[in-house]
Amino acid sequence: MNKSELNQEHAVTTLTIKNMVCNRCIKVVKEELEKLDLDVRSIILGEAIVSGEEKNLPITKIKNVLTENGFELIEDKKAKTIEQIKIIVIEHIYNDSEKDKDKNISKVLVEKTGYDYNYLSSLFSSIENITIEHFFILQKIERAKELLKYGELTLSEIAYQLSYSSVQHLSNQFKKVTGLTASQFKELTYKERKPIDQILP
Repeated sequence: MNKSELNQEHAVTTLTIKNMVCNRCIKVVKEELEKLDLDVRSIILGEAIVSGEEKNLPITKIKNVLTENGFELIEDKKAKTIEQIKIIVIEHIYNDSEKDKDKNISKVLVEKTGYDYNYLSSLFSSIENITIEHFFILQKIERAKELLKYGELTLSEIAYQLSYSSVQHLSNQFKKVTGLTASQFKELTYKERKPIDQILP
């Protein structure tokens, strides 16, 4: 085997995938890519790494199967950055680690993307027509709704887990976004929730 063939054998391609924001999404994407006989090396939120050079992959088939399942293959560099921002925000909210819990989201985004926050903020707003801060709040409230639905934590514990300065702060923001107080939401017989992948702008 010559050097060129060896390099091709070890080549991998990173696929950036839109709307892939939950564990169910990871399972579906992995299964669909494997049905195309792709060797999936690793898969995380928003990203799948497969064996082979991009030029040798069945890109059209990959696009089609992703679209059929509510996803989208992202090829534009700016769009990839937007999706990266969304995934980082979601992972930050769902991360129970004490070490990262109180980190400002802007600092987390800068650390993980390597870009200046002003650039990220401007890019996100220009394409999504919503600020990163507003997107962050919407995701936090959706997580609060999920935790309220489970009924295992008090409002005070939820406020702490989501890094709100107080229960009142969470309550005010919850009502502003949903039109209901957290208590009213909890009392609803049917708690209407949108899956994460449906509240993405």
